[in-house]
Amino acid sequence: MWEENCETDQEVGQTLDYSPVSWQEYFEQMEDVAPAETGDVFRVYKAGDEGPLLVLLHGGGHSALSWAVFTTAIASKVRCRVLAMDLRGHGSTVVRQSEDFSTLTMSSDVANVVRACYGEAPPPLVLIGHGVGGAIAVHTASNMMLPSTVGLVAIDVVEGSAMEALHSIQNFLKGRPKSFKSMDHAIEWSVKSGQIRNLQSARVSMVGQIKRCELEEADPLEQASPVPDVVVERHEEFYDQTYVNDKENAASEESPSGPQSVYKWRIDLSKSEKYWDGWFRGTSNLFLGCNLPKLLLLAGIDRLDRDLTIGQMQGKFMMQVLPPCGHAVQEDTPDKVAEAVASFLLRHKFAEARRETKSSDSPTD
Repeated sequence: MWEENCETDQEVGQTLDYSPVSWQEYFEQMEDVAPAETGDVFRVYKAGDEGPLLVLLHGGGHSALSWAVFTTAIASKVRCRVLAMDLRGHGSTVVRQSEDFSTLTMSSDVANVVRACYGEAPPPLVLIGHGVGGAIAVHTASNMMLPSTVGLVAIDVVEGSAMEALHSIQNFLKGRPKSFKSMDHAIEWSVKSGQIRNLQSARVSMVGQIKRCELEEADPLEQASPVPDVVVERHEEFYDQTYVNDKENAASEESPSGPQSVYKWRIDLSKSEKYWDGWFRGTSNLFLGCNLPKLLLLAGIDRLDRDLTIGQMQGKFMMQVLPPCGHAVQEDTPDKVAEAVASFLLRHKFAEARRETKSSDSPTD
């Protein structure tokens, strides 16, 4: 965990490195995919050339780069291919209707991108989604949009707890800084605020969350309204307002000859509010109804709602509760998530183990 690394660095008097890292450290290819007759262009990252195709779908506000460290970890354990895509309105993806976040549109995007990359007969694939991406994975599988789908993995997405937290999302968005004076400061904030608890992942994934804007095109650095211990989806996530204040005060003291640009969020999630309910309502039953091997990874046992609790007791899916981490599970504990996914793939004979991979604990079922 980054906290342990931080303590070690402080003991030896070193300074943590918050500079961004290129996607090339983790993926083999980056492509802009344009599905036929849509006018849309989706940014995708790929790795591997054999085995099942793992289609990775990120959570709201994040990007495909949130899977970077996980990709390296899973590739070291099993033979597989990875396709991580920036969902519409996110990352570097550009679509004509950028504010259409309906589950039908977003699940159709997934199917269109896979077909554009692999034709009408793609290899056996496993849909893996986190948060909103998990809900989209469930809808894509439930509607059988990709017939070659052989497995489904949902990461920290549970209808009951998600629906209960919807009312707090706007406060969450209002409570975070609206802009940063540099990419380094955005990465530092993401780690110190607890949004991403793994510095290694934050250095590559924050690049997909914010973009550089010229000052004349962007609002000046603003003081975020104090929101004490703002919670969204996960009770352990909050923003350190003192840290935000210090950074923004420092920025306001810079001379006019200082930086002439700021970094702002790539997507304004508040504009997608009308779709929030549709993302999660009914997903538990859809998940249980998918006639596929399924794995549910959670950051805490308290995430389970009634339908999933009953389904888990009936053995309808595999489940594993990961060590303490935040909502960005695959970023906070990428090795643990990779171990769980690898075990799932091997158990169902979807993939072959790397020679150096040792058997790991299997998820409970």
